Amino acid sequence: MFSLKLYFEKFNWPLTISALLLAVIGLVSIYSSSLRSGDFLNLKKQIVFLGIGFVLMFIVSLFDWRLLQEDSYVILALYLLCILLLAGLLLFGPEIRGVRSWYKIGPISLDPIEFTKIVLIVLLAKYFSMRHIEMYRVIHILISGIYVFIPSVLIFFQPDLGSVMVLVSLWVGILVISGIKLRHFLILLLCGILILFFSWSTILKPYQKERILNFLRPQASEALEIGWNQRQSKIAIGSGGIYGQGIGNGSQTQNGFLPETQTDFVFASIAEETGLIGVGVLFLLFLFLIWQILKIAMESESNFPRFFAVGFAILLLSQIFIHVGMNIGILPIVGIPMPLISYGGSGLMVFFTSLGILQSIKRG
Repeated sequence: MFSLKLYFEKFNWPLTISALLLAVIGLVSIYSSSLRSGDFLNLKKQIVFLGIGFVLMFIVSLFDWRLLQEDSYVILALYLLCILLLAGLLLFGPEIRGVRSWYKIGPISLDPIEFTKIVLIVLLAKYFSMRHIEMYRVIHILISGIYVFIPSVLIFFQPDLGSVMVLVSLWVGILVISGIKLRHFLILLLCGILILFFSWSTILKPYQKERILNFLRPQASEALEIGWNQRQSKIAIGSGGIYGQGIGNGSQTQNGFLPETQTDFVFASIAEETGLIGVGVLFLLFLFLIWQILKIAMESESNFPRFFAVGFAILLLSQIFIHVGMNIGILPIVGIPMPLISYGGSGLMVFFTSLGILQSIKRG
């Protein structure tokens, strides 16, 4: 019989509270970046998405996570649905700033990439947990790679190189923790390098090459007036100092020099207005959140929940690393939002749904 008292006793409140605090920081940042235009629609939508995500977390946590482990058909059906949605974007998705990554449903945009990320974590956790002792066989590396390759190709042609990088990082990360042999890992690394060279000469679009060249040759790009966004991001971060310029007072953010302050460059906006102290709090909260997720993995008694939790932690780390990296200039700009912080309803709802699965695992 279901006991509400027992349910809340086993609930991982540190995990939930740290996620909520990060989401609140995101709301404050969206509010600040909306002051210049006076348009607070994105803030209102993000609050609604947060509320929906919070409810979804509690609903999903009530289900037994073993249903995902035991029912292969459900996982396969979800995977095929994600593939169909990604393929549909190339045909029916509206082009927004040269990218087809969202379905427009009235005032709401649905991003199937966010759903694909979590479905892939579930699928890979299922696949590797069933074959953990057989990971020395190359066939399992190839099959798992195909699962990642198909959505990655569809996402690449949207085009969204950043999300492809996240999916590949997720796959490689789970391969490493599953016990892949060193020589197989080195072969994968060599194949990756060859694919990069091939992609440069035949697949990458001119603007994608331009972003990479801007990253490799920043001085030349400044002379050609390329890389404005990243330069403004560096200026914003540097001007924040220790204490920041104050919420709503960031010169780059409020004067419109820093672009995409609610998505791609939200970290730079936060750093400008809250300074080193604010960035320190942000990173500490993320570290605490990831620690709570890894703690669930370490306490799990079987491989599926362990792989799922670690995979989710890898997903978070890769997105944070890429987002911050392109904001501070150590990575090219590939358009990756910061989890929980950047504006985006799909990502927020999927994140809290994933927390619901982790809460179900924690409850046992």
